[in-house]
Amino acid sequence: MTTWLLKTEPGTYSHADLERDGKTRWHGVTNPVALKNLRRMAKGDAAFVYHTGDEKAVVGMARIASAPYPDPKDKSGKLVVVDLAPDRALERPVTLAAVKADPAFADFALVRVPRLSVMEVPPRLAQRILKLAGS
Repeated sequence: MTTWLLKTEPGTYSHADLERDGKTRWHGVTNPVALKNLRRMAKGDAAFVYHTGDEKAVVGMARIASAPYPDPKDKSGKLVVVDLAPDRALERPVTLAAVKADPAFADFALVRVPRLSVMEVPPRLAQRILKLAGS
């Protein structure tokens, strides 16, 4: 099982919205590297939900609820989406500042490639995020 980090603007769609809805289609990804990562997802993978904008923090966990499939709204056929289901809110949000201050994250894509919206989280870093979150 792989763990991912998915970025979202909380004013557009937040982790709380995901919890309320129970499931959503994760769409709108157009960056080629992010799309490549989205295509690698598998049903049952874990995902951290990261709020961008003013929050800049990992706030919750979710599960990939489907294999990637063509975005029904994309007439070009190049974009893919996955279904996402909520898991839980983190006990404490893990801020970008905390991640950047921790040497364990020096090579993490969240630090190195700040505009990437979908990234893999190596197992040791996933455990570190959970520890920082009090989970």
